[in-house]
Amino acid sequence: MVPPSILAPVTRDPALAAAIVGGLRDVEATFAQQLRSDLPAVNELAQHVERYRGKMLRPTLLLLSGMAAVGARDGAPLKKAHRISAAVAEMIHMATLVHDDVLDEADTRRRGRTVNSLRGNETAVMLGDWLISNSFHLCSLVGDPAINVLFGETTNTLCEGELLQLSRREDPTLDEKTYMEIVRRKTAALVATCCSLGARLSGASDDVQAALSLYGERTGCAFQIQDDVLDLAGEEAVVGKTLGRDLEKGKTTLPVILLLRGASPWERSEVLQIIHRRDGAALLERLRRSGCLDEAKATAQSLVDAAKAALDAVPAGPARELLRDLADEVVRRQA
Repeated sequence: MVPPSILAPVTRDPALAAAIVGGLRDVEATFAQQLRSDLPAVNELAQHVERYRGKMLRPTLLLLSGMAAVGARDGAPLKKAHRISAAVAEMIHMATLVHDDVLDEADTRRRGRTVNSLRGNETAVMLGDWLISNSFHLCSLVGDPAINVLFGETTNTLCEGELLQLSRREDPTLDEKTYMEIVRRKTAALVATCCSLGARLSGASDDVQAALSLYGERTGCAFQIQDDVLDLAGEEAVVGKTLGRDLEKGKTTLPVILLLRGASPWERSEVLQIIHRRDGAALLERLRRSGCLDEAKATAQSLVDAAKAALDAVPAGPARELLRDLADEVVRRQA
């Protein structure tokens, strides 16, 4: 069932709410149908990974962008191609989560065991590959090679972002510019594609597609910054996944970049020792005392504000207003 937290802002508009709920139910059905195998062992894994589904943010943004791009409120512009593309996006996202859990050696995802903790890294890697393979098989059913190219470019970008991050592990000299490039590629690229593709499938102008792409990129960057803040300062029972993995795996994220940038030479030496010891409690205390967690959150908020400003080029209507609401939710969320 579609998570209620996504639908809460639209309950004041029954037609829009019904269109979103119906569209997401179709996306879920398409997702499940595509991942059905004649092998029980594969089906068991597919059913397990479906539990990774959270707010379905990316499919929601694709469908909403399809409506917002033409000022619709009743789902009329949404086609089968929207629903298939939304399922493709969610499948790609699921694959990245499975692979991320391997890279981070994470045990928990959505308050349940990760595939790698249950079945080992080999199974998890192959399952992620199978999800990617299925996503492109499903995408081919849309019948528009340009969409395959777009998703292909996007997955290339996701992998490049992850490779860039891997190349800078255990690197306290990572600067904010490079961090934002990692975030833009590994997280924001797929969100931007969902928003622009939803508009394109509805026949929107190039200007509206570009505006929604920009909205998606900025919202996606803010989403990742909030994720990085929660990894340092969140509550595992609330967030629902293994926390502290960025520190454990040597990933330098925005709060730590800001802390090191503002530190005196002596303070910087102390912080680097804390990082080397993987002392999460001591690092969190430094981040809170310095105000760097709040500064990182302010950066995320500024990206959300810029994302909402990009929507000025999109036709007015309830779908556009929901996109604004969802951008705000990105920095308010605790999970």
